[in-house]
Amino acid sequence: MFGYRVPAPDEAMLISGGRRGLGGAPFRVVTGHGKFVLPVFRKTRFLSLAMSEAEVVEKCVTRQGIALTVRAVIAFKVGNDPESIINAGQRFLSDQDQMSVLTGRIFAGHLRSIIGSMTVEEIVTERQKLATEVLDTSKAEMAKIGLHVDSLQIQSIDDGNTGYIEAMSRPHKAAIQRQAQIAQAQATQASAEAEQAAARKQAEYARQTAIVQAEYSAEVDRAKAQAEQAGPLALANAQQEVLAAQTELALRQAELREKQLIAEIVKPAQADAERIRVLALAEAERMKIQAEAAASYDRVALDRMLIDQLPQIVKEASAGLAGANVNVLNGADGLGEIAAGLVGQGLTILDSVRKNLGGPSDAAPVPGAAIEQYLGRPRTGGDDGPVDVR
Repeated sequence: MFGYRVPAPDEAMLISGGRRGLGGAPFRVVTGHGKFVLPVFRKTRFLSLAMSEAEVVEKCVTRQGIALTVRAVIAFKVGNDPESIINAGQRFLSDQDQMSVLTGRIFAGHLRSIIGSMTVEEIVTERQKLATEVLDTSKAEMAKIGLHVDSLQIQSIDDGNTGYIEAMSRPHKAAIQRQAQIAQAQATQASAEAEQAAARKQAEYARQTAIVQAEYSAEVDRAKAQAEQAGPLALANAQQEVLAAQTELALRQAELREKQLIAEIVKPAQADAERIRVLALAEAERMKIQAEAAASYDRVALDRMLIDQLPQIVKEASAGLAGANVNVLNGADGLGEIAAGLVGQGLTILDSVRKNLGGPSDAAPVPGAAIEQYLGRPRTGGDDGPVDVR
């Protein structure tokens, strides 16, 4: 639209003419939006708010008196607040390139001042500290001209041909080289160990492969041998089974023959032996019965003989009384009693002889000897004494 102006996002539009701006500024500041500007009566200019940089290469002297060439880069821009825009617009609006030149000069002065209070070792080892101190000291001056510093980077520090920094770095270089050598040795050792481990693994793999191949070959050979021996083994097993069957048959035949022999020989022999034993027992029993019968017959014959000898026994007994002095007190009755006593003695002798014949002696005494033995016993009253007959 005619007379309507809009600034870019990284610009500030300065409108001069008409009423004054903030703080009595000769222009008004417009950022971020457009504004209608009357032609001829109003004038508009644009101030860049984009980032700019300034490079500083300054020769500085340290606290030790050693000259150093320091190279630094400053990143800066116009501040976003209206006050910074007004300050920068009043100073650089007609020649905005002067912002970099002025910024470089400001930082060069502060850089020389701060490096002059430090040693080379501090400058080299504490670059961030150097940059922070330079920023802090230049912040107020930069704000006065409406500029804001975003960063300061120390790019290089050079001592020329003095060799101070080189000498200072030698111990570190030696340490670094030593560490590098150690690291290289460790890497070489690790590489050698890795190679040895790889060689061992390869050897182990080869050994395992050889073992597996050998086992496979052995298994194949065993299978072939078993296949080749299958026929003979089957024949041998069949023959062994035949022999076992024949052996079993022979054993059964032997058992059958043993049973036949027992039935044909042993059993009849046992029957004959039992028959002979029974016959022997029967014969012994018969002979015992005959012996007992004979002994009974002998006793009957002996009794007959004793009975036949009884009158002689009485006679012998009466003969013993021939010389005795006998007093008969009761006449005929007394004589009867004497006779009866003689007969009783004869019977007693007969019983004694029977007992002697039935005892356990080997040979029975003859009847005459038994009678003599009995008659030889002492008699009551003696040979000369009187016999009292009641």
